[in-house]
Amino acid sequence: MRVLGIETSCDETAASVVALDGDGHARILSNIVLSQIEEHAAFGGVVPEIAARAHVEALDGLIEAALADADTSLSDINAVAATAGPGLVGGLIVGLMTAKAIASASGKPLLAINHLEGHALTPRLTDGLAFPYLLLLVSGGHTQIVLVRGVGDYQRWATTIDDALGEAFDKTAKMLGLPYPGGPNVEKAASNGDARRFAFPRPMKGEARPDFSFSGLKTAVRQTATAIAPLSEQDVADICASFQAAVTDALADRVQRALARFATEFPTAACPALVVAGGVAANRPVRSALEKLCADSGFQFVAPPMALCTDNAAMIAWAGIERLRAGLADTGGMDFVPRSRWPLDGASAPVFGSGRRGAKA
Repeated sequence: MRVLGIETSCDETAASVVALDGDGHARILSNIVLSQIEEHAAFGGVVPEIAARAHVEALDGLIEAALADADTSLSDINAVAATAGPGLVGGLIVGLMTAKAIASASGKPLLAINHLEGHALTPRLTDGLAFPYLLLLVSGGHTQIVLVRGVGDYQRWATTIDDALGEAFDKTAKMLGLPYPGGPNVEKAASNGDARRFAFPRPMKGEARPDFSFSGLKTAVRQTATAIAPLSEQDVADICASFQAAVTDALADRVQRALARFATEFPTAACPALVVAGGVAANRPVRSALEKLCADSGFQFVAPPMALCTDNAAMIAWAGIERLRAGLADTGGMDFVPRSRWPLDGASAPVFGSGRRGAKA
């Protein structure tokens, strides 16, 4: 089985071919990602129109290159899988319409994939992880803890009630005059800072509600920066270090609650696991804190390789394979309309944003 994957939900244009051998062994035959960081850097964040146009310009060539790297032709693939949401709707339209054209021309089935499902199933591609397990998704657009019980079977245990963690990093960087992307630059500045200088709040820490919140922390950073302006290089470093410490502390508290719940609900799990995905998973202090938390709680810590933690098409192709194997190939196909909002868990009540476009989280 071979599936062509296409990913265009935000500011990475990606194409990949993933194969599943007869013995059940998965292989990534190609995985090409074109980042748009340079196009958006001047604006301090992703500009949807620029992202969509960049996808249009690059996608055909990337698909051609992915097929060539995999030594595969369209006649060799079993299906086309494309991200259909959630994300920036302009980019989603580019990717899904391209996938529809390829599927129509080649006579192959089309799988409309939830971007979050790609992240959720990646550890089965990289580590052969068995169900059930917990997923912590921390990125620019999402901060969620999800119970992964099986393909198409997900339960949201926690989400952010305001900003995603990656968004908080990016906005903090912008307030402090650090370049885009914010996350890596905040971490770099923090390495030279004093994390004890500023006592920033730990949002939601200790509360029974399992969700995340980062808006108040971001506000505290802005108020501190304004109060001591103009900022020296050391001031910026200390603010970043203090911010990062608060984030790590709050995140660990929320995750610890989820691990305890998992241990209670699945006491017979042979090797319980926490999977961490998303761009923030690359932050070393955050990663170290989660690794220690898992070790102390008897959980396996699983983080796919960084190239598969951030947005990529291999995870979309693999989600397509998982759905084909599970007999869940009917995802709307050629009639599917891109969704800017598409919660992975459609059963839980929306936390907020339940409007015309559906639940935001």
